[in-house]
Amino acid sequence: MSDTICAPATASNGGAIAVIRISGPQSLQAVDSIAVLRSGKAVDAPGYSLRFGEIPGVDEVLVSIFRAPHSYTGEDSAELSCHCSPYIVRKILELLLNAGCRMAEPGEFTRRAFLAGKMDLAQAEAVSELISSDSAAAHRIALNQLRGGYSAELKTLRDSILDLTALVELELDFSEEEVEFAGRDRLRTLLGQAISHVDSLSESFRVGNAIKNGVPVVIAGAVNSGKSTLLNALVGENRAIVSDIPGTTRDTVEEVVTVDGVQFRFIDTAGIRETSDTVERIGIDRAHSAIAAAEIVIGVIDGSAAKAGDCASAGADALAPGRICSGNAGIISAVDAVRAVVPAGKKLILVRTKIDLCPDAEPVEGVLDICAANGQGLNELKAELSSYASSVSEGTVVTSARHYEALRDASSSLGAVLAGMDAGIPTDLLAEDLREAVRALGRIWGEDLGISAQDTLNHIFSRFCIGK
Repeated sequence: MSDTICAPATASNGGAIAVIRISGPQSLQAVDSIAVLRSGKAVDAPGYSLRFGEIPGVDEVLVSIFRAPHSYTGEDSAELSCHCSPYIVRKILELLLNAGCRMAEPGEFTRRAFLAGKMDLAQAEAVSELISSDSAAAHRIALNQLRGGYSAELKTLRDSILDLTALVELELDFSEEEVEFAGRDRLRTLLGQAISHVDSLSESFRVGNAIKNGVPVVIAGAVNSGKSTLLNALVGENRAIVSDIPGTTRDTVEEVVTVDGVQFRFIDTAGIRETSDTVERIGIDRAHSAIAAAEIVIGVIDGSAAKAGDCASAGADALAPGRICSGNAGIISAVDAVRAVVPAGKKLILVRTKIDLCPDAEPVEGVLDICAANGQGLNELKAELSSYASSVSEGTVVTSARHYEALRDASSSLGAVLAGMDAGIPTDLLAEDLREAVRALGRIWGEDLGISAQDTLNHIFSRFCIGK
């Protein structure tokens, strides 16, 4: 923290302007040693001010000046805006190093902000999440965490557990009088509420991780039901091979599409059927694995085949093996077949494809009618996907594996308190489990990191870019 550090804060190519960041006790002196400002010196300038100047023989620069403690890092700092020439950037950094600065380590600016108390550890991690967010949903979650809403909820939860801990520990001080400050029924109720809250947050990690990396959506169904055509329509290009030959898709095909600010990873899979073909069997096994790992499954039902007399466009092979009738009885049977391969509790969206080939088909409740060829029903499908992603990402969402682990530890400790009460465990041991839950939650925003605090910080900030 006594060093003055510098680093480029912008990409090294592809732009017109580059920004070089400097922070530390000698940052403004370093600026004055390499740049001639048009008015005064950087060391005399107030915070939140701009100065135009020149680095002789290198470039004209605009200097942004920030004074401690009202800066990103809490230290005196400056940013030099210059032309985005790799040579110019390298030359300015060389001059700064000669002036006594050193190159910043990954994430060191944000690490200094955390150590200076400008933000807690959860907010510091959100900086990295915000930089890497590539969808509106991921950005929204990271911004809420950066602004402290995430930490505020966790700290409120921690405070409620601290209240329980205080009541239990107070009993220890009056153990000889056998005073019970925390009624056991009331304590059980409060513990149950705390466990429910912690578990709800930890369960949001599955959704948060999916939103951050793209929500996995598997397109599944029987052979020749229109899965690959649907993928191509959603992507807007011929990403998957489409043919009338059953079993054309032998492996998963994946493509990322943004719908209403949320990234979805659409995964086309092999048609599910009984087969003796070894290679196709591998593809079907992979389809089942993809379904198990997916957040959402689009169950595709072939709407082109119909019972004789149901639709004028029905061909002579409408009831051929592997085809599904578009009459209500046939559709209901097909829906049951799709549901049989989708794990209970997983979001399932049922669609009937090729509806243009059977325009007289009766609507079926809970099944979207789609024609990938002309776009019919695609907007409704995207709206349902977007609605689901929005509903599950409301409120506080956990996206960090480190936070998830801390929440699970807190839940385990709180569960131990409940089990201990049922088993008649002494009050002092109950208090220790409560304290452990408090410590676990505190690790999320940087309290009670334990003996491996430096290792924890090194791991977190090593993932940051150099200039942040």
